Amino acid sequence: MYEQLEKFRVYLLVRRGLQPYTIVGYQGGVRRFLTKATTLAPTIEQVENYIAQMRQDNSSYNHVINTSLALERYMEFLGTPLRLGRPKKPRRTIKDTLSEAEIARLIGACKNIRERAILVLLAYSGIRAKELCNLKVSDLNISNQSLYIRWGKGNKDRLACIPSECLCIALEYLAAHPRSTTEPLFSTLRKNNTYTTGDLRKLVKVVAKRMGFTKRVYPHLFRHSLATNMLNRGAAVYTIQQQLGHAYMETTMVYLHPGLRRIRNEYLFYVPNYV
Repeated sequence: MYEQLEKFRVYLLVRRGLQPYTIVGYQGGVRRFLTKATTLAPTIEQVENYIAQMRQDNSSYNHVINTSLALERYMEFLGTPLRLGRPKKPRRTIKDTLSEAEIARLIGACKNIRERAILVLLAYSGIRAKELCNLKVSDLNISNQSLYIRWGKGNKDRLACIPSECLCIALEYLAAHPRSTTEPLFSTLRKNNTYTTGDLRKLVKVVAKRMGFTKRVYPHLFRHSLATNMLNRGAAVYTIQQQLGHAYMETTMVYLHPGLRRIRNEYLFYVPNYV
């Protein structure tokens, strides 16, 4: 099976041009299927029955979709392409986010300029964890106060705005940790290895624990929180969509849950004057 999965990896990388972390996910989905199917050349019926069983077992929407995509690519790799149906995406709302005060406390809990630079970029830009780990020094644009994000989700490049306060902290970090423009913006401290999403999750968890937070804090929560906090301040949904790099407005719309603070603010602004 290992040899077959390696050939599949090369196919996805060379023929389909997928990102390495996407390929790893697809390989995992195919590996689980092949183990159960006990064959390297499954039939279309076997694939359909496998997905049907996942649906009957009430597997999560994302799990079903990712497995379907992986198996579609694998059958394409075998020369027997198929198209699987997509379950209706459940409507979700983002509720458990960090307030501005909570994020300020987390940034204040950083012990050094490196921790502080990582957290402010995460909080102010709304960048995804993998995108932050892939940043190079040259991606920090001083003149227009932005981050150039290469090969984001969907293999798309984009610009993410950052305020002057965030930029100043990033420059202070670079003054303390000099590196050339072609080098990664962040790396591990001990061996100067590539900074990974696992390293980022660990840092965020440590800082949150330092503050005594009881809620679960993880890198993507900063992205959710930026969108919610911008919305509470009156930002247009289109602005939030562009900042987060959402391909579809529907993705951004999950942040439009009726928060009490926003309802109260808008009510007080628009309420008629009767007395």
